[in-house]
Amino acid sequence: MLAARSALRRRWLYAAGAGTGSVQPRGPPRLSPHVVDLRSDTVTQPCPAMRRAMARAAVGDDDYREDPTVNELQRVAAGTLGMEEALFVPTATMANLIAVMCHCQRRGAQVILGRDSHLHVYEHGGVAQVAGVHSQALPDLPDGTFDLELLELTIREAHGSRYHPRPELVCLENTHSSAGGRALPLAYLQQVRGLADRYGLQVHMDGARLMNAAVAQNVEPARITQHCDSVSLCFSKGLGAPAGAVLAGRRDFVAEAWRMRKLLGGGMRQAGVLAAAALVGLEHVGVKLRRDHDNAWRFAEGIQELNLPLCSVNLMAVETNIVMVNISGGCPSPAELCEHLRAVSEEELAKTGHAVSVLLFPWSAHTVRAVWHCDVSARDTELTKKKLEFVARKCQEKLTLGLRPTPPSVGGA
Repeated sequence: MLAARSALRRRWLYAAGAGTGSVQPRGPPRLSPHVVDLRSDTVTQPCPAMRRAMARAAVGDDDYREDPTVNELQRVAAGTLGMEEALFVPTATMANLIAVMCHCQRRGAQVILGRDSHLHVYEHGGVAQVAGVHSQALPDLPDGTFDLELLELTIREAHGSRYHPRPELVCLENTHSSAGGRALPLAYLQQVRGLADRYGLQVHMDGARLMNAAVAQNVEPARITQHCDSVSLCFSKGLGAPAGAVLAGRRDFVAEAWRMRKLLGGGMRQAGVLAAAALVGLEHVGVKLRRDHDNAWRFAEGIQELNLPLCSVNLMAVETNIVMVNISGGCPSPAELCEHLRAVSEEELAKTGHAVSVLLFPWSAHTVRAVWHCDVSARDTELTKKKLEFVARKCQEKLTLGLRPTPPSVGGA
């Protein structure tokens, strides 16, 4: 299933022009469409305040720990996350890999993680390729959690056998991307911590979108991370910075993480220009992310109210900035629906009064994903809902006539 999902994404990204520097809307050349990009919260542009902060940033050699802006970011991030120290790294993928390398230093160690987690599926198997750590993947429940009985059984079986790899780390993802941005319940985190302590395991949280979870649960981030030994936080998703992440934990853990960062080539020298943008991203984060969550909810609620035969949304699963839209039947496919939404036409302009190119992501065989971020306004959200309604009704008309609603790239309307 994972291989099919990856192949589907590769085909769509290639067709969409990924890697060419921009995604061009399709349609008559004389139309100037308004583009709403909801493929991910990684597509944001640095805001003017970030650009000014980057231009003015005081810098030094971070490899010598002499970059004042990086040092300030690490101090602020550690305090925000309730950890002793934090380390600035290029990406959250590197932060997660470093965490596994630091926690699982014994040969034959095992990390327990979710079968659909970002760390397991979308980070190129770094825990095996680079860290030499065995992964035990457990099924993810619809809300992004594990079945705790299965988690304990997995740990107990390994501890009771001379043949099993020895589990040393549990990795959690919060919010959980494949579950549609669900925030892990605080009581659940406490239970995982209790299990880990009982069997001598460490807990790492892939917190790429941790701030979204904190806003959704109306708690300080440290309230969530108190149940973890380490946590990563990405600055280039909901916080809107162009790059960068931190890995936070105890002082001795971060000291070892610095060595692993060096090993992986993650020392960035005058990195203050990036850290400055991250510091701006951390300002007023609650207000910014709450707006994203509200827009996502408004869109999901609007789609549900339209009661379209082609697509639906599970409102109970919309907790943060991600909406998974379920596609009924096999025609159009998620990739084809994304093509329809990207295209613009004279008919759309005549019927709706707008020419809007909406970029969504074909997530699975029956799902497309939409992710809200700081570059998407309430008006963009309303235009996206109207565009999806227009496309869905056009596709339904063709299906009623026994015609296949082919995407514009192969001659459809």
